[in-house]
Amino acid sequence: MSTPPAPAPLLIACALGIERLALRSGDRSGADGPVTVLRTGMGPRAAERAVTRALADPALAEAAVLATGFCAGLAPGMHPGDLVVAEETRGPAGTVPCVGTDLLVKELVRAVPGRTVHTGPLTGSDHVVRGHERSDLLATGAIAVDMESAATLHSAVRAGPRPVAAVRVVVDAPEHELVRIGTVRGGISAFRVLRSVLPAFYEWHRSLLLPRR
Repeated sequence: MSTPPAPAPLLIACALGIERLALRSGDRSGADGPVTVLRTGMGPRAAERAVTRALADPALAEAAVLATGFCAGLAPGMHPGDLVVAEETRGPAGTVPCVGTDLLVKELVRAVPGRTVHTGPLTGSDHVVRGHERSDLLATGAIAVDMESAATLHSAVRAGPRPVAAVRVVVDAPEHELVRIGTVRGGISAFRVLRSVLPAFYEWHRSLLLPRR
């Protein structure tokens, strides 16, 4: 009798130690296959290096990749703790379409009830975006910006065909910029949301991936 193939792994990439802490303190049961939480470091170059190196490991060669962590919301009415599910990521190297957006939205609504989930393009930047840059990026159609997602997903698909996605938690929004009073409260809210999203990530992984051949 043949041995069934091992399930494909899941690589969850985040930039910061606080993001990794949130993910590691969440509910880590229920995963279908091996899960690696990778801290890439801050910025697109660090993300590119870390993800490329991780996927060079034969154990992760066929991994699905999900970029996550905090982001800056661009659209009016966004609040800290809101969720962003990318339909695509945009960066200097090009656009990468995301897989399973509708499924992620459904599962995030279930995992974090009461939180608003936004969908749309997620754009990349090599610095913290403030002021008029927000409106400039919003005019391109993007709904949120961060420094690592675009580089993470581009590096992932460059290493080989695989499902990719990006889910971010808003910590900074047009009416709630990081430099303003209330940042700490907003950051705590975003941390708690990020800690609660793992079940949705696992369901995305379970539903979209075929076992490795």
